[in-house]
Amino acid sequence: MKFANMAILAAGLLAASCGTETEKQADAPFIGKHDVKVENGRMTPEVLWSFGRIGAAALSPDGAKLTYTVSYYSVEQNKSHTVIYVADADGQNAKMLTTSTKSESSPTWIKKGEKIAFLASDADGKSQIFEMSPDGSARKQLSFNEKDVEGFLFSPDETKVLYIASVPYYHNIQKNDEDLPKASGMVITDLMYKHWDEYVTAIPKPYVADFKDDKVGTGKDVLEGENYESPMKPFGGTEQFAWSPDSKVLAYTCRKKEGMEYAFSTDSDIYLYYLESGKTENLCKDYTDDKNMGYDTNPSFSPDGKYIAWQSMERDGYESDRNRLLVMDLASHTKQYVTEWFDSPVDAFIWNADSKQLYFSGVWHGTSHIYCTDLEGNHKQLTDGQYDYTVMQLQEGGKLLAERHSMMESGELYSVNIADGKVAQLTTENKHIWDQLKVGKVEPRWTKTTDGKDMLSWVIYPVDFDKNKKYPTLLFCEGGPQSPVSQFWSYRWNFQIMAANDYIIIAPNRRGLPGFGQEWLEQISGDYGGQCMKDYLTAIDDICQESYVDKDRLGCVGASFGGFSVYWLAGNHDKRFKAFIAHDGIYNIEQQYVETEEMWFAEWDMKGAPWDKKNAAAQKTFATSPHKFVDKWDTPILCIQGEKDYRIMTNQGESAFNAAVIRGIPAELLLFPDENHWVLKPQNGILWQRTFFRWLDKWLKK
Repeated sequence: MKFANMAILAAGLLAASCGTETEKQADAPFIGKHDVKVENGRMTPEVLWSFGRIGAAALSPDGAKLTYTVSYYSVEQNKSHTVIYVADADGQNAKMLTTSTKSESSPTWIKKGEKIAFLASDADGKSQIFEMSPDGSARKQLSFNEKDVEGFLFSPDETKVLYIASVPYYHNIQKNDEDLPKASGMVITDLMYKHWDEYVTAIPKPYVADFKDDKVGTGKDVLEGENYESPMKPFGGTEQFAWSPDSKVLAYTCRKKEGMEYAFSTDSDIYLYYLESGKTENLCKDYTDDKNMGYDTNPSFSPDGKYIAWQSMERDGYESDRNRLLVMDLASHTKQYVTEWFDSPVDAFIWNADSKQLYFSGVWHGTSHIYCTDLEGNHKQLTDGQYDYTVMQLQEGGKLLAERHSMMESGELYSVNIADGKVAQLTTENKHIWDQLKVGKVEPRWTKTTDGKDMLSWVIYPVDFDKNKKYPTLLFCEGGPQSPVSQFWSYRWNFQIMAANDYIIIAPNRRGLPGFGQEWLEQISGDYGGQCMKDYLTAIDDICQESYVDKDRLGCVGASFGGFSVYWLAGNHDKRFKAFIAHDGIYNIEQQYVETEEMWFAEWDMKGAPWDKKNAAAQKTFATSPHKFVDKWDTPILCIQGEKDYRIMTNQGESAFNAAVIRGIPAELLLFPDENHWVLKPQNGILWQRTFFRWLDKWLKK
């Protein structure tokens, strides 16, 4: 899966332990909205971590009310707390419903809007489904599952509930002998024995249970007899399921593979499960000769039940293939790809009430907007401006509920008028902070690349920018490697905190990023050290033409593929830069091929194995590995690494640091034993930011 720009998803994953009101007395202080005082109008790590982060949102059936979650973070307690709010549909009269010091999440309207169902902890600390009135009263536990309920979806008629629960899994890691309960050793027999940040000893599965007399009954395993995960790890949730309007059919996403086959394939499919008969059919393989071989995910039935839509990739093993919006007629099983005109991935979508149109969000030219398409592909763009939108739900009165953020504003909920694209802000979660902050301006900058193409970069200027001064400047290298440099808002790679520290940042949409056509996107595969690196150097050389850029104080920073880029540029920058920072970057591509867990990624992007000497494309990739240019390193470097990162292993960052020290190059290693590919804990996040700027200030502000 992609490595970067997943800040919103990370906030959702951090909605950790849930709890009940009875536990409040024994718990730490309640973590809620912070009363923040900003000094000098400048963003600091502490201010950044005080932001409330909006997550899930849902409108009541009558369109009158809105419920949503916000996650708050305590640096002192070093944890997060997710709470539930309710407000009028226009965002007015917002009220926090959460009373427990444990997190409550996933609010959903049930019983014709008379109740809100949500996840919280029961008296034993297990995550269960609860309900409450829209004013927060009359709380009642609905599910009593033996295992944690990780997500749920009520059927439209509310007689059934789909819920997700994890079960033990022993395909890749054998179960230890019963008489050795304290043994920590693992006998590993196949690939995919670890994924993202965990050893795979359990997998999530979907269950369907009756809902009667305010109680969720015992669930039936939808994949009974099949040892496959659904939703798909590591980030899948209830968006990978859908109920038919008549509540008789459940659509689900699954990649029915294990071990090595799983590790090398992205071929997931959409299945229909018929509740009455127990029959299952594969919509991607059972019908037509047009077999869907890549990722097929996130099904959604049309309101009239005649169609089902989902996001579909064409090629197996290519996780960054274009996500097309596919619509299938359920009677004839004919398929229509309704976004062929959009040469970029579809990121999220919903049906219109008339079942004839769909709304989706997707990135184009560094911004993500909402579009409308009908079943014939006739389309229009609804939103515009220097923002990223994510479409969420239909609103009453011809409107859409959406989330919006940018490099100059954190995420809030908005209403979008379908007729004219006008937007109205619904939530103002962080207004009390923004009212005190100075903001660094963000501007687009187009540049000609070395092969004559037009490349868009975002330039972020320091707060209180004075064009008559000279500023140290940072080249930001994006991860992914095929994640967009759109108008993202990050709680780690945050451009406003860089601007508050008086740095200019240039963030290029170099080769390999979506939003500029599939040819631009795919050029990076098999060419890690090629045109995309020339694009980076083009961007920094171009901005250096400005009088306010101090060419003698340039830095280069990035994470994941951005970290690879830093390591590569450290040996190929012709003394442009005075400081480097690489977070979770690939230092040795040959080693990365055999140690990462999602092998399809390495196989596709590296074009083969390092031992395949007859494979010219693969050998070209491995010849450009950053570790082969370490003899040319001549610039101070900070390496950052999480030890629970199984996507890019710890030895990559440690090897880069060790090589720099051995060569006599000033270097530091910031190592997080308890973090994965991201930095999720508040105190670690503060340490990350402080170390980041101490290093840059040391070498760029002398």
